[in-house]
Amino acid sequence: MTTARITAFTEPDRPGNLQIRFITIGGSYVDVTGPGKHSKNSWTCHGCQDTSRFPDEDWLWSIREKANAHAAACRAIPLT
Repeated sequence: MTTARITAFTEPDRPGNLQIRFITIGGSYVDVTGPGKHSKNSWTCHGCQDTSRFPDEDWLWSIREKANAHAAACRAIPLT
């Protein structure tokens, strides 16, 4: 008989300009960073290392949707 082993992933350090943090379905995190509602916000996935495409053009309301969509689809697990 085998037993399942449940492990919790450690949340990464929070950067000073963190606006929003999403957890992915794989258990990793997607951080939205930047100055807030104005442009120059971006997102980065700690699991698959993907990032936003045009951070200089993204307002918080727009980048939030993109980061949340990535978190909902990303199955990468944290490697650390």
